[in-house]
Amino acid sequence: MAKHPAPGRVKTRLAAAVGAAAAAALSRAFIRDLAARLAVLPYAVTWAYSPRGAPFRALLGSLPARWRCGLQRGQDLGERMANAIRDELRRGAGPVLVIGADVPHVPVAALAEAAVALTSGCDLVLGPAADGGYYLIGVKASRPALFSGMRWGSDTVFTATRQRARRLGFRTHVLSPLFDVDEREDLDRLRALIARGELDLRHTARVLARVVRVGRPAAP
Repeated sequence: MAKHPAPGRVKTRLAAAVGAAAAAALSRAFIRDLAARLAVLPYAVTWAYSPRGAPFRALLGSLPARWRCGLQRGQDLGERMANAIRDELRRGAGPVLVIGADVPHVPVAALAEAAVALTSGCDLVLGPAADGGYYLIGVKASRPALFSGMRWGSDTVFTATRQRARRLGFRTHVLSPLFDVDEREDLDRLRALIARGELDLRHTARVLARVVRVGRPAAP
């Protein structure tokens, strides 16, 4: 799930700290780095993007054979995710994993763990995010009840989704927590991962170097 990285339209909380242009540049870098990481994995990938008419496809260059781009449909994030999942399941058997473009650092092991869980008896996989949401949701069948009436953007999304899954009788597997990149502090955490050599995010690293220079005042 991704928004086209236009200044003022993406990463608004991050833009408050680094500026709209820098936030958009970072969003563009996240998409390109995530694409590079996913390209070496044995998954079919669909980029569900918004808004209509945005030149999102051009960001990705030449798509691998099992990749496609599709427009998001729905009034809120829940409807858009539910519709994207339904579309994927109509094209073939599951499971389906949904992630956002603000986690270019999502561990490959977490994706593999989610896939194994869903093919080994679980109905739902959730990856809890540090802000109270989730960075990954995985299902093997359409589950619109998990997405309707949710307070998207709140710090209760993960807990509310897990509680709803319990009421529905779903067998749920929970991944290790991860932060998504919404605040200046998240950029510092991402920068530290890159500096330690734990991630190869060359587009993001290049933009982060510029954000450091323009985002901090020079010494007197």
